[in-house]
Amino acid sequence: MIIAIANEIKLIKILPAGQDLERADTIYFGGGTPSLLTAYEINKLLDTVRQYFVVSEDAEITLEANPDDINEIKLAEWKSIGINRFSIGIQSFKQEDLVWMNRAHNAEQASRCIQLVKNTGFQNYSVDLIYGTPTLTDDDWKKNVQTIIDLNVPHISCYALTVEAQTALQKMIALKKKEDVDPGKQASQFLLLTRWLKDAGYEHYEISNFAKPGYRSKHNSSYWQGKSYIGIGPSAHSFDGNSRKWNVSNNALYIQSLQKNNVPYEEEKLSEVQKLNEFIMTSLRTIEGIDLNYVEKKFGKEKRDKLQAISSKHIQNHKLQTTNHKLILTNEGKLFADGIAADLFFEEKQLVL
Repeated sequence: MIIAIANEIKLIKILPAGQDLERADTIYFGGGTPSLLTAYEINKLLDTVRQYFVVSEDAEITLEANPDDINEIKLAEWKSIGINRFSIGIQSFKQEDLVWMNRAHNAEQASRCIQLVKNTGFQNYSVDLIYGTPTLTDDDWKKNVQTIIDLNVPHISCYALTVEAQTALQKMIALKKKEDVDPGKQASQFLLLTRWLKDAGYEHYEISNFAKPGYRSKHNSSYWQGKSYIGIGPSAHSFDGNSRKWNVSNNALYIQSLQKNNVPYEEEKLSEVQKLNEFIMTSLRTIEGIDLNYVEKKFGKEKRDKLQAISSKHIQNHKLQTTNHKLILTNEGKLFADGIAADLFFEEKQLVL
């Protein structure tokens, strides 16, 4: 797989003679369990990236890691090859929650791994927490969040537990072997979270993300700002501002294709309406909101006027607010972000034959 991924980087970045290499400001190892790779394997991929990109001196290089994969030796190795940020999937510091979510690590490992990261000298790291599980009371949720605050974690990503269709969890709930999630409880715990972290000095810069000053995720912010990005590996997605590409998800097919020097992907060209809708969806999730001046400049005054008209009802019911020509979600509005975005979407004009 490592050879195939390295070959994909090479194939997509072969440039005509004299053309400058593209600049890479962030590199993110994620979308699975990359912390299972050896430092040698990760470094091989980093070397390939550096061969075909100009990697910024201050590039943010993130590795997703599970608590049970983190130890002193691995941390030292990761640091030596240039990893400078971690995204740690802790999920909870409560053992009962971890058992319910079928996580491999335990509560002790959840706490210990953060201290190990700090002891190794890493200052930039993020912790994932999940709320809204049947086993998590509001008091337990407070303890989880307070643990993060007390440890002075610079970045936190928090997600409501979702039950995906056709998963083992969904089947267990359907068979009444596990309790289902409560949307009302999830909404309440989200609002508690926003208050606690605001009081602790965290910036709620995206619906699910909170950061101490200077510690926003540069990589994830590029998604929300609509910047171009390149995804490498099975199931990886790429975006160049005009189209989206996604690789096949089947590992064997991916490797077989790369052995023949073919990148196995599908592609979708985006219409102007699709580009506008994506801008609405991503920017609405951020603290900066939807910039109406940008909408007018990029998509026309008619689109701006219509967007303002549609948004008026959400302003009246206190789900949206306007600040400096921007539409920004209120705290209550963040609970309905997807529905509000869908309501603001534009439809493609239909041809009448």
